[in-house]
Amino acid sequence: MKDILNILFYSQNEPLLFTHLFFWIFLLVVLLFYSFLYNLQGKKYQWKILFLLLVSFYFYYKTSGVFIILLWYVIIADYFIGKKINQSSNSKIKKWWLALSICNSLMLLGYFKYSQFIVESVNQLFHTSYSYVNYFSIFSNTFFNTHFDIDKLIFPVGISFFLFQTMSYVIDIYQQKTQPVRSIIDYGFYVCFFPHLVAGPIVKAHDFIYQIYLPYQLTIEEFKQAWWLIMKGLSKKIIADFLAIQMIDKIFDNPNYFTAYENFLAIIGYSYQVYADFSGYTDIAIGVALLFGYRLKRNFNYPYKAQSPSEFWQRWHISLSSWLKEYLYIPLGGNRGATWASYFVLCIILVFMLLLFGNWWILGIFALVFLAMIGLSRWSEKFRRWFERDVNIMVTMLLGGLWHGSSWLFVIWGGLNGLAVVLHKQWENISPFKNTNNRVVKFILMLLTLLFISFTRIFFRCPTLENAMKMIDKLFSQWKADYLWSISWHYKETLILLVLMYFIHWMPELWREKLYQSIYKIPVYLLVPLTCLIVIVLYQLMSAESKPFIYFQF
Repeated sequence: MKDILNILFYSQNEPLLFTHLFFWIFLLVVLLFYSFLYNLQGKKYQWKILFLLLVSFYFYYKTSGVFIILLWYVIIADYFIGKKINQSSNSKIKKWWLALSICNSLMLLGYFKYSQFIVESVNQLFHTSYSYVNYFSIFSNTFFNTHFDIDKLIFPVGISFFLFQTMSYVIDIYQQKTQPVRSIIDYGFYVCFFPHLVAGPIVKAHDFIYQIYLPYQLTIEEFKQAWWLIMKGLSKKIIADFLAIQMIDKIFDNPNYFTAYENFLAIIGYSYQVYADFSGYTDIAIGVALLFGYRLKRNFNYPYKAQSPSEFWQRWHISLSSWLKEYLYIPLGGNRGATWASYFVLCIILVFMLLLFGNWWILGIFALVFLAMIGLSRWSEKFRRWFERDVNIMVTMLLGGLWHGSSWLFVIWGGLNGLAVVLHKQWENISPFKNTNNRVVKFILMLLTLLFISFTRIFFRCPTLENAMKMIDKLFSQWKADYLWSISWHYKETLILLVLMYFIHWMPELWREKLYQSIYKIPVYLLVPLTCLIVIVLYQLMSAESKPFIYFQF
């Protein structure tokens, strides 16, 4: 009995994961209760929303423990700010409420993700000795008998995701893209609906809130689609863990101990691992949400079929890319040109980079380059249009990098991708391959894009800049043909699986459509034995301990 009770409560060492048996028992119980509520309509819709809200609170508690207090605070604050914006007829007052909400969200994000880094950077830059104290940990240890280390940053799971959703709600009300929810229960449900709560996809208010008030509907085809998404997501996650344990982790952790060829395999392997891990989570999230009658937008569109960096970011983590485009890139001016806000945000990024690098001279270099660019833009109208558009692109991509964490590595990763998008925009004007239908050219462009994206992920995956530079140095060291076969044979199972996964990823859309049609023809009563068969096969690849989803750390 005591063991059962321990399972029901939060454990810092065993957070709730989609790959745990407990989650699927939890989901089955929730669906059984939900089935008794699904036909309630009109005002009684609130019973099923209240039920799912309480379930979502419990899910987040099992995932993050005492940090559920932060979730409650965000829900209460932005719900009432949203009401104030909607009720006010004064545009200035609306702007003040909007600014208050955004500042509140950004301050929370900054405190929980960047405060320790800022204190350490200020000490390094100004030779001070301020100590970092986690006041939330003190509060939690005092009132909830937790045992957090008050000298270390404790990160709430999913904070980057649900804060972006609350900002979306307030901005959408301000821009009159959506109507306010009818009650705080409805708003809490929008913010923390458990399938997408901790790792996305990021759900924008105008894409979801109207669904709260629709009657429950799920066709047989949608049920099969949900089943397929869940099975596909689980498969991706287990394959990602297998690739990581068998090859990727040990090479990234100690690149000098392995050959250039092994480092190359690890980089290409990690590109698939991070895709399978993250898209696997969102596949499960979208499938589970569909079972409850809520339709979330897809978050990945086979990104490694992209033929340019620009296209890649239209296919990868679509919910974040579209959020940044809608709420950052376009308000900054988008393709029309830079605004004062573009340069203001850029200055903030430069200050952040100064803290990251820890040296004043880096700020001087960036300032000189920036002033030179402004001078050239004054001299040439064509250069000015190019410069202002690309400032917005770089700001968006750099902030996208910093969204992932307070590390110089994420800045480099975001900057490289931003630079690639900028250069591709210029290349499009003179490219002889624009709109080509030549399959060979398309395949080459696809491979080049994959290689570039994989190269930038060195900075995304490596724990330190020193480790990343070692890997790059090893990657471009002397290659020897005599060890290629022996290494390939050593990793034969992993390589066969990796090649097979990329082949499936690159599968023609016509083949994929035929596969989906065949799935929709499967009788419902066969889904149970099929599920058992898939689980048995996946069990052969499972490691002894499930690895947390990669994007839990963001």
